[in-house]
Amino acid sequence: MNAPESGLLRFTTETLPFENSFAGLPASFYTRLRPTPIRAPYLVGASARAAGLISLDPSEFTRESFVEAFAGNTILPGSVPLSAVYSGHQFGVWAGQLGDGRAILLGDVPGKPAADDPAGRIELQLKGSGLTPYSRMGDGRAVLRSSIREFLCSEAMAALGIPTSRALCVVGTDMLVMRETPETGAVATRMAPTFVRFGSFEHWYYNDRKDELKQLADYVIDNFYPALRDASNPYQALLAEVTRRTAAVIAQWQSVGFMHGVMNTDNMSILGITIDYGPFGFMEAFDAHHICNHSDHQGRYAYDMQPRIGQWNCFALAQALLPLIGEVDDAQAALEAYKPAYEDKLDELLHAKLGLKSRLPEDSALTEAMFTLMQANHVDFTLFFRRLGDLRIEDLASDEPLRDLFIDRPAFDAWAMQYRNRLKQENSRDVERRMSMYAVNPKYVLRNYLAQIAIEKAQNKDFSEVAKLLAILERPFDEQPENERYADLPPDWAGQLEVSCSS
Repeated sequence: MNAPESGLLRFTTETLPFENSFAGLPASFYTRLRPTPIRAPYLVGASARAAGLISLDPSEFTRESFVEAFAGNTILPGSVPLSAVYSGHQFGVWAGQLGDGRAILLGDVPGKPAADDPAGRIELQLKGSGLTPYSRMGDGRAVLRSSIREFLCSEAMAALGIPTSRALCVVGTDMLVMRETPETGAVATRMAPTFVRFGSFEHWYYNDRKDELKQLADYVIDNFYPALRDASNPYQALLAEVTRRTAAVIAQWQSVGFMHGVMNTDNMSILGITIDYGPFGFMEAFDAHHICNHSDHQGRYAYDMQPRIGQWNCFALAQALLPLIGEVDDAQAALEAYKPAYEDKLDELLHAKLGLKSRLPEDSALTEAMFTLMQANHVDFTLFFRRLGDLRIEDLASDEPLRDLFIDRPAFDAWAMQYRNRLKQENSRDVERRMSMYAVNPKYVLRNYLAQIAIEKAQNKDFSEVAKLLAILERPFDEQPENERYADLPPDWAGQLEVSCSS
């Protein structure tokens, strides 16, 4: 069955046309199993925008059959549920076999064609749907707290224009899940063209299974990178393209102050999109060395480490693909794409954030001085760039809201003078520049304290804040005067919030 024509939302929950392409791989790639049902499921939140990607009518959200299906309590017609096996490096150490320990893939359905999936296919995956053969010491469940965070951040990142998995919904249950303390459980439905990851290739490489390694690489190329099939060495071309995409998406993370928290190779998408939201965070008081994951004791995944770790992970992927690529020199040549791709993308994004239309060699000194100043004053990342758009070249008084973010006001004034001089060099116009800067510098991001407020209300069966926060984050660049307080500096108590790998 083909997807509905653009603009026509006609699929119901029961008529979603599953194709199950990953299930077409040999049985060694996965285990087929059904989700473990949960008691008395209820809908916590759902995204109409995500539903639109698979032409699912949002009115389905009110139906009991929708909640039962995405709780994992019923199997939809045509779905072939399974959990995939993979391995990976965790915090830089080889961890051996991992796999979908609490995730079950329902299958893929036709979706709207996108740059990262020319075939227009989207997989639906339940997270927190029960034990699998890959659960190891885990319980196969997810808690409401982490499920809400992943749901909101997936949709927030998409609205920011950053390649990401999406989140269709969160279904809650009063069943308790043990973490540091007992918490109510939930199941989140994640969406992506594929959930194949770097660790999927590492699994076959480290088990010396070249046939499966090739099968997986061919599956990825044929389904998601068909243009690479004509390359002289398709596997080298695959590594180069994934390297470029990974570099570009991490540059986008850096540009909005997003920190993933757990950049293990099993959490890195082969499509170069953001997946596996766990202990993530958005930078508030700027500190380039900030560690958002309380479990990351060595700071491996700190904000300023993300670009280097992205490159390290690409090297790990190159090692796994080497039996297919053939020569070490060819793999290294593919990896050379990382640094220029990252630097060019970040430079492009920073120029846009500063409202600069042209690129000059001396601009790097301006941006380095800016980040040094932000670091010294621990300036709020999001507010700094948003308020910078209000600066007017000939009106120093326009700086006051921005200037108020700094302890060292004279140092800010000196930098602002450099910035003004640079704007004058290209005859920048205040109104035009402000509009362009507002379009790339969000006013609203998912701050930890905002998520925490929504979570605490949801734990008391009030899901209104989840819905409201989703609506705000779907329009991150708009002014939204009625929601002004959601753009405020975090309250003092927010500094006590911690997220970890159990989050």
